[in-house]
Amino acid sequence: MILIEYPKCSTCKRAKKFLDDNSIKYIERNIKDENPTKDELKDFIFRSGKEINKLFNTSGVSYRENNLKEKIKLMTNEEKIELLSTDGMLVKRPILITNEKVFIGFNEKEWNIIKLDTK
Repeated sequence: MILIEYPKCSTCKRAKKFLDDNSIKYIERNIKDENPTKDELKDFIFRSGKEINKLFNTSGVSYRENNLKEKIKLMTNEEKIELLSTDGMLVKRPILITNEKVFIGFNEKEWNIIKLDTK
Protein backbone atom coordinates (compact mmCIF):
# COMPACT_ATOMS: atom_id res chain seq x y z
CA MET A 1 0.00 0.00 0.00
CA ILE A 2 1.05 3.55 -0.66
CA LEU A 3 -0.03 6.42 1.58
CA ILE A 4 0.17 9.77 -0.16
CA GLU A 5 0.24 12.34 2.59
CA TYR A 6 1.55 15.67 3.83
CA PRO A 7 3.51 15.26 7.09
CA LYS A 8 2.07 18.43 8.69
CA CYS A 9 -1.54 17.48 7.94
CA SER A 10 -3.47 16.45 11.07
CA THR A 11 -5.81 14.18 9.10
CA CYS A 12 -2.80 12.44 7.56
CA LYS A 13 -1.35 11.93 11.03
CA ARG A 14 -4.62 10.31 12.17
CA ALA A 15 -4.60 8.07 9.10
CA LYS A 16 -1.00 6.97 9.78
CA LYS A 17 -1.89 6.26 13.41
CA PHE A 18 -4.83 4.13 12.26
CA LEU A 19 -2.60 2.14 9.91
CA ASP A 20 0.16 1.76 12.52
CA ASP A 21 -2.28 0.79 15.30
CA ASN A 22 -3.66 -1.93 13.04
CA SER A 23 -0.22 -3.16 11.94
CA ILE A 24 -0.94 -2.31 8.32
CA LYS A 25 2.23 -1.83 6.31
CA TYR A 26 2.48 1.05 3.87
CA ILE A 27 4.97 3.19 1.98
CA GLU A 28 4.79 6.93 2.63
CA ARG A 29 4.87 9.47 -0.19
CA ASN A 30 4.94 13.19 0.51
CA ILE A 31 2.37 14.85 -1.75
CA LYS A 32 4.25 18.15 -1.75
CA ASP A 33 7.51 16.53 -2.90
CA GLU A 34 5.95 14.05 -5.31
CA ASN A 35 2.66 15.34 -6.65
CA PRO A 36 0.32 12.83 -8.32
CA THR A 37 0.61 12.81 -12.11
CA LYS A 38 -2.32 13.24 -14.49
CA ASP A 39 -2.41 9.49 -15.13
CA GLU A 40 -2.34 8.73 -11.40
CA LEU A 41 -5.15 11.21 -10.75
CA LYS A 42 -7.30 9.59 -13.45
CA ASP A 43 -6.63 6.20 -11.86
CA PHE A 44 -7.52 7.55 -8.39
CA ILE A 45 -10.83 8.87 -9.68
CA PHE A 46 -11.67 5.58 -11.36
CA ARG A 47 -10.59 3.30 -8.51
CA SER A 48 -12.07 5.44 -5.73
CA GLY A 49 -15.46 5.81 -7.38
CA LYS A 50 -15.39 9.51 -6.40
CA GLU A 51 -16.18 12.51 -8.57
CA ILE A 52 -13.21 14.57 -9.67
CA ASN A 53 -14.23 17.54 -7.50
CA LYS A 54 -13.77 15.31 -4.42
CA LEU A 55 -10.03 15.28 -5.17
CA PHE A 56 -9.70 18.98 -4.38
CA ASN A 57 -8.41 20.00 -0.97
CA THR A 58 -11.12 22.60 -0.43
CA SER A 59 -9.76 23.65 2.97
CA GLY A 60 -6.27 24.35 1.63
CA VAL A 61 -4.65 27.75 1.25
CA SER A 62 -3.98 27.29 -2.49
CA TYR A 63 -7.64 26.45 -3.12
CA ARG A 64 -8.91 29.51 -1.25
CA GLU A 65 -6.27 31.97 -2.50
CA ASN A 66 -7.00 31.05 -6.12
CA ASN A 67 -10.79 31.24 -5.65
CA LEU A 68 -11.10 27.74 -7.06
CA LYS A 69 -14.57 27.21 -5.62
CA GLU A 70 -15.89 29.36 -8.45
CA LYS A 71 -13.27 28.58 -11.09
CA ILE A 72 -13.68 24.80 -11.07
CA LYS A 73 -17.37 25.18 -11.89
CA LEU A 74 -16.29 26.42 -15.34
CA MET A 75 -13.47 23.91 -15.92
CA THR A 76 -13.59 20.66 -17.87
CA ASN A 77 -12.49 17.46 -16.15
CA GLU A 78 -9.26 17.52 -18.16
CA GLU A 79 -8.54 21.06 -16.99
CA LYS A 80 -9.20 20.01 -13.38
CA ILE A 81 -6.81 17.06 -13.68
CA GLU A 82 -4.20 19.33 -15.24
CA LEU A 83 -4.55 21.80 -12.37
CA LEU A 84 -4.40 19.10 -9.68
CA SER A 85 -1.26 17.66 -11.27
CA THR A 86 0.56 20.99 -10.89
CA ASP A 87 0.24 21.44 -7.12
CA GLY A 88 0.09 18.65 -4.55
CA MET A 89 -1.35 21.04 -1.99
CA LEU A 90 -4.53 21.27 -4.10
CA VAL A 91 -5.10 17.53 -3.79
CA LYS A 92 -7.20 16.13 -0.94
CA ARG A 93 -5.21 13.92 1.36
CA PRO A 94 -4.42 11.41 2.57
CA ILE A 95 -4.75 9.07 -0.38
CA LEU A 96 -4.33 5.38 0.33
CA ILE A 97 -3.64 3.16 -2.65
CA THR A 98 -4.30 -0.54 -2.20
CA ASN A 99 -4.30 -3.29 -4.80
CA GLU A 100 -8.08 -3.13 -5.11
CA LYS A 101 -9.13 0.42 -4.27
CA VAL A 102 -8.06 4.00 -3.73
CA PHE A 103 -9.27 5.81 -0.61
CA ILE A 104 -9.35 9.62 -0.77
CA GLY A 105 -9.39 11.37 2.57
CA PHE A 106 -9.41 9.58 5.90
CA ASN A 107 -12.68 8.04 7.01
CA GLU A 108 -12.08 5.39 9.66
CA LYS A 109 -15.35 3.63 8.87
CA GLU A 110 -14.34 3.27 5.20
CA TRP A 111 -10.78 2.34 6.06
CA ASN A 112 -11.89 -0.49 8.38
CA ILE A 113 -12.28 -2.64 5.26
CA ILE A 114 -8.49 -2.48 4.91
CA LYS A 115 -8.10 -4.24 8.25
CA LEU A 116 -10.21 -7.11 6.92
CA ASP A 117 -8.21 -7.33 3.71
CA THR A 118 -4.87 -7.51 5.52
CA LYS A 119 -5.84 -10.25 7.96
